[in-house]
Formats: sequence, C-alpha cells, structure tokens
Amino acid sequence: MILALVPMRDLLDRACEKGIAVGAFSVGNMEMVMGAVKAAQELETPIILQIAEVRLKNSPLELMGPMMISAAENADIDIAVHLDHGLKPETVAQALDIGFSSVMFDGSLLALEKNIETVKNIVKLASDYDATVEAELGIVGGNEGEGKQHKILCTDPEDAKHFCDETGVDALAVAIGNAHGNYPVLPELRFDVLEEIHKRVSTPLVLHGGTGISDEQFRKAISLGIRKINIATASFDNLAAYAKAYCANKDKANYFELSAAEVEGVYQNVKRHIKVFSFMD
Repeated sequence: MILALVPMRDLLDRACEKGIAVGAFSVGNMEMVMGAVKAAQELETPIILQIAEVRLKNSPLELMGPMMISAAENADIDIAVHLDHGLKPETVAQALDIGFSSVMFDGSLLALEKNIETVKNIVKLASDYDATVEAELGIVGGNEGEGKQHKILCTDPEDAKHFCDETGVDALAVAIGNAHGNYPVLPELRFDVLEEIHKRVSTPLVLHGGTGISDEQFRKAISLGIRKINIATASFDNLAAYAKAYCANKDKANYFELSAAEVEGVYQNVKRHIKVFSFMD
C-alpha cells in the first residue's frame, strides 16, 4: 500500500503548478477528521489536516496526532498533516516526533530578527524529518482559539523578502486584513499589499482566517500567490450546527447518529471550500 501522508511542500508545489490553493482544514475530533477526508476523497483533491497549538488543551496532540496521521496514511488521496500556529519550539518538536509532515512556528509577535532566528532553528530541525515549515510575518487579527485578541498588522513586502531569504521557509503566512474567527462584516483585504509581496517573494503564501471571506476574495487572493488557505471556525461551526439540528429533532439522541451528523457537517463545509480553492464548478 502506498501511504498517502505527504510533506506539505508537495501539495504547495502542485498548487503552484495549477494556479490553485490547497485547503488546510483544522480538526478537533475523529468526526472532523473523517468528514474532511471524505470530502477530499470524493473530490479527488489533496488537503491538509491541521490542528493549532491552542486547541491542544481540548484535543491533546498525543491523541489527535496519531489519528490524523493514520487517516492520511489510509486515505486514497494525498494528505499532509500539519501543526498550525505552533507557539513553542518544544510543541513543534513533539509534532515532528509523532510524525507530522508539516509544522508551523508562529513568531509573528516577536521582533523580526528574533522571528528569523527562531524559524531558522525550526527549519533545521524539520529538515531531519523531511517536514515542511510554515511561518508567519505581520499579525493576523482576531485570536486563534481563546487567546488574546490581536490587531491586524499587514505584512511588509520588503520584510517578507528578507524573512524568506534568511530562513528558507517553505511557506509564509501573510497578514493582509484577514483575521481568525468570524468576521462581523466582509473583510476589506489589502490585495495591493499581497500583490507586492508576491512580486518580491517566490515562497508559497498562506492565507489564515479563511472563515467568512467571500469566494471572490479567495479566488483573487489565489491569483496573487496564495497557495494554502486555512479553514477552522467554519468547520467547527458547521459541526455544531449539524449536531444541534440533529438533537433538536430527536426525543432521544443516539450517539452514533450524532457522530454521523457531525461528520456530515464537516464534510459539507470542507467540500464547499475545496471547490472554491480548486476553481471547480
């Protein structure tokens, strides 16, 4: 059997060749993993399964990690398994030891040179595992989980070039007015900033905070170099909505039916976003 667990850089390279973006879908339990993989297999489109460090208090890495990896290895479509928003080098190291094919260290709140220094060390560590490394420059707004709210600070295009040249990172998450969580109104993304970054940087670019961004905005961002798009809140919300709807229509809820409803909620959300990111009709 050929294992379908692949380094994220393989999927980014394919996305660059096709002029599309690969969807990176956050998961927090078995049903989310199953729903995401089901959508990827049905549409015959590779995806990234990911979990953020702030989620680990609810979904421990030592439990979620092996399940995510097993799901990728047993899928009939290529899947990368990624640590999203790693905040501590030791968490990144733990994910690599478990077998993640990709990791992110988020040093966006650090001074530029400190961010560069830390990411260089992560890149060196990840090379021993043939794993992909993502980093972030600028500050994506909102919060990832229950953390402190952050104001948006757009990525400086010249800083982006310097950062990529110095670190050799495989993917760079940029801030262009995007934010984590639900947007109260449709965000005004700084496509002019993204265009300038894309002109200076050959590294595949990443858009975080995908929930609530319009299909048109997604596709314009892809045309300007975005090759990975993160979706988290939309999947969590859709799972909860499907579970709530199921329970509301039952005098006595059945666990297995509830589990199936959760899988369906995530499947529908992931399927919709894959189609947008891959320019499917």
